[in-house]
Amino acid sequence: MQLQRHPENPIVRPGQHPWRRVATFNPGAVLGADGTVYMLERACSSLAPLYSHVGLLASSDGVHFELVRDEPVFTATQLGTPYGTVEDPRVVAIDGAYLMTYVHRNYASSCHPNGVGVPGYTEASFVPSDDPNLYRSGLARSDDLIAWEDLGPVTPPEVDDRDCVLFPERIGGRYAMLRRPQHYTGAQYGGLDHPSIWITDSADLREWSEPRLVATVEQDWEGVKIGAGATPLATAEGFLLIYHGVDAAANYRTGVMLLDSEDPSRVIARCPHPIFAPETYYETTGLIIPRVVFPSANVVKDGTVYIYYGACDSCICLATVPLDELLAAVLQHRR
Repeated sequence: MQLQRHPENPIVRPGQHPWRRVATFNPGAVLGADGTVYMLERACSSLAPLYSHVGLLASSDGVHFELVRDEPVFTATQLGTPYGTVEDPRVVAIDGAYLMTYVHRNYASSCHPNGVGVPGYTEASFVPSDDPNLYRSGLARSDDLIAWEDLGPVTPPEVDDRDCVLFPERIGGRYAMLRRPQHYTGAQYGGLDHPSIWITDSADLREWSEPRLVATVEQDWEGVKIGAGATPLATAEGFLLIYHGVDAAANYRTGVMLLDSEDPSRVIARCPHPIFAPETYYETTGLIIPRVVFPSANVVKDGTVYIYYGACDSCICLATVPLDELLAAVLQHRR
């Protein structure tokens, strides 16, 4: 089983407008009733500070995208933090509404790429001393993907918590969400040594249960941390989760696991090896961080999984694979 890179990669590039002139990456995507693929991009206007905004694009074929609006549809200013940033949107459609998870920080830091690995970051000098200024995840609702009602944070203020993705349907009548709390390690969390994937659920999208562990680091290629990437795909075999893993040299690769449909905290199967890794120039050399393929969105069209991924935190690319082949590959590694 191999993922096929699209020959026109990168399919979405920065530019056109000042708010997205530096980079666009780590999108969310959802399939419309008419087959249109709608993409919510993380677009950056500058590196110092690293201001990110959410833009909306659309495509009839899942490959060629055009901006729906010339302005971002979601910004930190809308959240009352004009010096902040909103990042990494993930989107699902449930009960006739679009739900978007996002990452928010009150004050954006400045990014200093070095071309070797993880960039250096400096904090703004005017951050209040009583503000931990951690990354928190929030949730917003929309009827049209353009006007968003913010539902507020879904993670606690004292925890750096990202890679939050909603399941595409209710499970047992409740919403379910995967999380990757950076600080949930140590003896009080089962002796974990690395940030891992957790799950929480809610009846109303506002009050969330205590998180339960789903999966943690197992292989060297994911030896530093793992986190949910794209929204889980509902299949007859279970929820298919495409995730990312980071090794000690800061290489980002892609993995896949299958979660139980009724109890998605239970891993049914998990490939021990990555299914995708940085190889091409746009995956190994970029503006911000090299050697990154970050799968953050997927849709299924005509039996094919379209996987949208951020490359080097610089642009958006596409890889495809038949759904039945991907399922067969992961089911070879049942637990």
